[in-house]
Amino acid sequence: MWPFSSGKDWNVIGIMFERPDAYSVNANRAKGKMAESVKTRTKIHDRTILYAVFNQKGSILESGPGNGVHHVPQDTYKQIEKVLHTNVSIREILKMLESGQTSKAAKKFIWSGYPVKKPAPEAD
Repeated sequence: MWPFSSGKDWNVIGIMFERPDAYSVNANRAKGKMAESVKTRTKIHDRTILYAVFNQKGSILESGPGNGVHHVPQDTYKQIEKVLHTNVSIREILKMLESGQTSKAAKKFIWSGYPVKKPAPEAD
């Protein structure tokens, strides 16, 4: 490591609420002091359900609920937390950031745990 480097080289992701049946994954690669700023901005965004900070080896350094966690049921949040390591959408985004292809990326969050829509009552 360089003598004056802060050592932070993070991939910060946010699972963002779009609508009840669609979320997105937004991610940024940030270094140094900017890494802490990106983490804070992701965490406090109004639509962030969950944020996570990964190192360049793919390990989670920190994760937790964002300001938008109230948009989803608590069970949904817990399910997202469980698939953080294995979700295909997240892995693809991390691969792009870790390889240096881009410093910012976003895509639809693909998973099978979206809350089930309640059927509309039938009119007689």
